[in-house]
Amino acid sequence: MDTIVLKFGGSSLADNKKLEIVANKIIKISKDNKVVVVVSAQGKTTDNLIKQANELAEMEDLSDSQLNKRELDMLLSCGEQMSSAKLAILLNLKGYKSISLNAWQVGINTNNNHQNALIESIDITRINKELENGNITIITGFQGIDKYNNITTLGRGGSDTTAVAIAKELKAKQCYIYSDVDGIYTADPNKIPNADKLKNISYEEMYELSSEGAKVLHDRCVEIGERFDVPIVTESTFNNKPGTQITHKLECSGIKSIVKKDISRISVIGFGINSNDNTLKKILKIADKHSLEIFNIDISRTKISVVFKEIVKDNVLQEIHDVLI
Repeated sequence: MDTIVLKFGGSSLADNKKLEIVANKIIKISKDNKVVVVVSAQGKTTDNLIKQANELAEMEDLSDSQLNKRELDMLLSCGEQMSSAKLAILLNLKGYKSISLNAWQVGINTNNNHQNALIESIDITRINKELENGNITIITGFQGIDKYNNITTLGRGGSDTTAVAIAKELKAKQCYIYSDVDGIYTADPNKIPNADKLKNISYEEMYELSSEGAKVLHDRCVEIGERFDVPIVTESTFNNKPGTQITHKLECSGIKSIVKKDISRISVIGFGINSNDNTLKKILKIADKHSLEIFNIDISRTKISVVFKEIVKDNVLQEIHDVLI
């Protein structure tokens, strides 16, 4: 049987009803595969824990920057532990052997950069043992332990990185990243209704998208995927539509996606984009039409980023998408 890694984000695990959907999806996949599941904290749990910690600082008339980072990591790691335990409880109730494991039980070793730790190694001995015992193995994402056995966290979105790193160590056939969106689009479908879903995108293009603010994948997980050739697929938890594959293969050169970061930066992503002068000319023409002043332009072989001096409204993003895609 092949080993498959599945990662479920917070929106997929937000309540017990959604937890049941996730459990049923895992059960279906586990019939033909050995399954490792990586989970985020449920819903807004991490945000709520951060808020509570900040409130403690406010009580003492101190800023949140003065919070002890080691203790903050200890607090934030509780969210993923709750998710993994609840999912394992539910799967066992359904008759499917499951076990939840913390990062220290798995052996996800990181440096000691609290709040933004980097994975240094993963000991897969325990994971393999549980898989051989027939357990669906559920692992807390977003966290690890340093050489002093302190809990560390990998930064927001770090569960993606946990999943891809584990998939690399297990030589998994596939790493599926599940969320409430069913793939990578030519633009944010919540802002651009006519955005199209991409069947494939390269690691390099996906990294640029992630670093420019697209929230589908953590940029560090894309780096690991590219370096170690881990096949990544993004799909929706809530439907069975085909998602988007992230691989080394380039389907074609040209524009793949457009993303707005913050309020005034628009980036156009696509391999070989720097060799097409018309792309930048079209963007500049639209900017001139809307009397937008440009602060900076950054061009690489997979990205053109334009930073404007003022707020860029979504209707401008829509117009750029319609002209370029």
